Amino acid sequence: MVRHRILRRLLPGFALSYLGEGMALLAVSWLAIQLAPRANAGVWVAAAVAAYTLPGALGTVLFARALSGRSGAQLAAWDAVLRAVMLGAIPVVHLAGALDIRWFTLLLGCSALLRSWGSAGRFTLIAELLPVEHRLAGNALIGLFSEASTLIGPALAALLIAAAGPVLVIAVAAGTYAVLAVSYLIAVPRAARAPIEQRQASSLAGFAAIWRDRPLLGLSTLTFGFFFLYGPVQVALPIHVAESLGNSAGTLAAFWTAFGAGALIGGFAAGYLRRWRLWPTIIAIVVGWGAALLPLGLGAPTGVALVAIAIGGLIWAPYPAATMALLQRSTDGAGRAPVLAAYAAIATLSVPLGTITAGPLITGVGAEFTILAAAVLTVAFGVIAAAIAIWRAVKGRTVGPVSSDVSQGEQTLIKAHQ
Repeated sequence: MVRHRILRRLLPGFALSYLGEGMALLAVSWLAIQLAPRANAGVWVAAAVAAYTLPGALGTVLFARALSGRSGAQLAAWDAVLRAVMLGAIPVVHLAGALDIRWFTLLLGCSALLRSWGSAGRFTLIAELLPVEHRLAGNALIGLFSEASTLIGPALAALLIAAAGPVLVIAVAAGTYAVLAVSYLIAVPRAARAPIEQRQASSLAGFAAIWRDRPLLGLSTLTFGFFFLYGPVQVALPIHVAESLGNSAGTLAAFWTAFGAGALIGGFAAGYLRRWRLWPTIIAIVVGWGAALLPLGLGAPTGVALVAIAIGGLIWAPYPAATMALLQRSTDGAGRAPVLAAYAAIATLSVPLGTITAGPLITGVGAEFTILAAAVLTVAFGVIAAAIAIWRAVKGRTVGPVSSDVSQGEQTLIKAHQ
């Protein structure tokens, strides 16, 4: 990817926008806390944080007819423009003295409407420009930017918030997306930005293609379950630290830092896995992540739990790159972006849904047992997926040769796109 002329020119924009994303994650919640009325602050903060991601799933359906058949560069650039404009409007409304929690939540929601299409655009562009054998490395580099942003972005945002407040951080994040949008305009030739195919697709074309293609449906189901079971961990870990590990913000930061450090190493390693078979690798990641959570759920000492969470980050990091490589390989032409957008919407919805289930579960059985339950269920989910994959492979040998990595659903994609 670094050697490719077009992608090399986009790398600074990618890196800067992911840094802005990492900064915005902290600034959004902090500004929501400041703007929300005290009587129901929790509800408004949750709504604002959700508004920064969830509307992307809605946008997948709302804009399918308009965006299907567009090139990867177009989709990614339009997402960057929308984010730059809507996030940039937040400091403008603030300077006008009109910013309240309702305006803030509305602007965040509008900024996220093309999130799934933007993700689809980035990975469609990689598939359009790179040969099959280099796509996993390209996906891994994008994932590496994302993992690094979770380490560097919040720390940098904290410094800026202390100096000038969260509105400035959001303004900076908007600027990073503006730079990315300009990068697409300058770095990508006009021919590569042209629509792939001028066709009007069904608003549910991507979801229909996934539903009718068994490998794509299996991958989407695996991802939904994997991310759904991560949601309770995201909520239970801070509570577990507060209740059982000394109630220290430093301890909680150490857990996320350990996870991030492991994920960075795993992100580097992901680019070198192109010789591995993708389906077994993806399923092994699910089982491995669940196993890494077991010490934390079983009440292991803090040092052991930190090592385990770091190993978990190492194991988890290649998952997005590997699944995206499988999706890129299983789709083609105008059918690729709708499928990638639908898949991104499924992934976007799964973690918040898992987070919602965590509240009653933690109240009923406690944070530590919630982590243990998530770990055991994740391992079981991966084992079931492995059993199904083995059964299908054995069944396939009795019927005829079947590729385990390459979907045969291109005709389905074409039909769903009509």
